[in-house]
Amino acid sequence: MIEIQNLSKSFGDLHVLNDVSIDVNAGENFVVFGKSGSGKSVLLKCIVGLLKPDAGKIIVNDKNVMEFSSKELNEFRKNLGFLFQGAALYDSMSVRENLEFPLKRNFSFTKNELDTKVLETLELVGLVEAVDKAPSELSGGMRKRIGLARSIITDPALMLYDEPTTGLDPITSKEISVLILNLQKKLKMTSIVVTHDLLCAEIIADRAIMINEGSIVFDGTIDKITDSKDKFLKNFFSNEIFNE
Repeated sequence: MIEIQNLSKSFGDLHVLNDVSIDVNAGENFVVFGKSGSGKSVLLKCIVGLLKPDAGKIIVNDKNVMEFSSKELNEFRKNLGFLFQGAALYDSMSVRENLEFPLKRNFSFTKNELDTKVLETLELVGLVEAVDKAPSELSGGMRKRIGLARSIITDPALMLYDEPTTGLDPITSKEISVLILNLQKKLKMTSIVVTHDLLCAEIIADRAIMINEGSIVFDGTIDKITDSKDKFLKNFFSNEIFNE
């Protein structure tokens, strides 16, 4: 579904991505590991067209994202979901209004259709009872679930997750990870998950890569990445486990 060819991105003298090439299959949960500042989030922003790479190609369903006009880019974004680190909910809106926002912006739904879609999506994340609450009334885990609901309410074929379990306790982190996996199977989405959370990756990942200093240093299954004798990989995961 996604083919990234020789992607490079720099900010001045800082080379964030260096000749990165990735293939992501349709229906796959693809995890991107890396230290802070290694280029993980920049990769996601390039895929959705929020940043323009210096070189390379981003092919999604046989179309080069970098060649899209503004109109084509907007149409492309309607078919993807993006879950940000902090869920990015509008605090001035209720949960219902947060979920209605992307529907009203991109589609012509009747009031009954909006109500049905909102409640159906909240049911998928187990939070129907929160429909008329304000984001400030929700726990961190609940906010993350609502952010996820808003991301999938447009039925995206592609989901991008930027550190979906950051700031959550281990139990809630596991719950969110299982939810991501279940939704991916139920909705048949392709997902790219940027994370440093090994537990999350062990639950959801079909395949994973590790980015270090802008380059891919591993591409394979979670079992192989955690069993690797590579010094950098061993240090990375031992530190992550210790920090947990």
